[in-house]
Amino acid sequence: MLDRETIRSFMKVAEHANFSKAAEELHKTPAAISYRIKVLEDAVDTQLFIRTTRSVNLTEAGEHLLSQCQKWLDWMESMPDELRQIADGVERYINIVVNNLLFDEHAVSQLILALHEAFPFTQINISSAVYMGVWDDLLNNDYHFAIGVPGLDTIENSVKLRPLGKMSWSFTLAPNHPLAALNMPLKESQLRHHPAINIEDSSQHINKRTAWLLRDQKEIKVPDLSTKVACHKNGAGIGFLPKNLARPLIDDGLLIEKEVQWSRTPSPLSIGWRQDSTGEVTQWIIELFKNNDPIIQGFLKNIDQLTH
Repeated sequence: MLDRETIRSFMKVAEHANFSKAAEELHKTPAAISYRIKVLEDAVDTQLFIRTTRSVNLTEAGEHLLSQCQKWLDWMESMPDELRQIADGVERYINIVVNNLLFDEHAVSQLILALHEAFPFTQINISSAVYMGVWDDLLNNDYHFAIGVPGLDTIENSVKLRPLGKMSWSFTLAPNHPLAALNMPLKESQLRHHPAINIEDSSQHINKRTAWLLRDQKEIKVPDLSTKVACHKNGAGIGFLPKNLARPLIDDGLLIEKEVQWSRTPSPLSIGWRQDSTGEVTQWIIELFKNNDPIIQGFLKNIDQLTH
């Protein structure tokens, strides 16, 4: 019914609003084009054109069909390549989650470009998650690959890990913050009177964790790392930031670093992938990280103790 020639004939008649002009462009007779359209209308049991002695106009149903036709043509033309890709072990789609601490717009765009060029028929989905939400996406939300999995050891045998390194932390606050003038190290009794700025763990199925919060301390939750940094800079609250992220802001006088009674130990981060994710796309991304490829460098800029 909707073979390639029928779709082209229908689209040309719709484009020119004229059977003769469509036939001329397709090197057919007007009668042949008219017959093909009539067979199509009979097959779908719907009138697609309103014909008068002077014009041929699409009905509402015809307008809808026209909106779908180019998609069908594109699909029919790409399908042989897509089938060969599947036969070669290339995933039809790849879901990637990035830890919010490593999420970088430029790095994400570079990875998307490289993936699209290497695997043009693979659907790509990249999102970010917070803390145990990265694990949650791998274990429960159909994600194949994760950049910045917390920890160096897997919490389930269905996921394999490869260490990226460790992220060190700096305790930072605004230069005009009340704690700025106090002697170091700052004690918990001094810190708990000021709000802690945190990004809520995005996990839905695994127990959430809190990055840093003292007993009886007010917590302010923000949606992302950039908002957390802004709250540190304007004095809304205090807390730890990745050392590599904080250093330029400290050097520029936008933040100050303070020693605290209980510092935060460096956080190990890894790449992770499901054991059943054995397709070519997943393996290709793993090789990018194994080879320290320039494509993935933006994801590593907050990790100050890289694994070699």
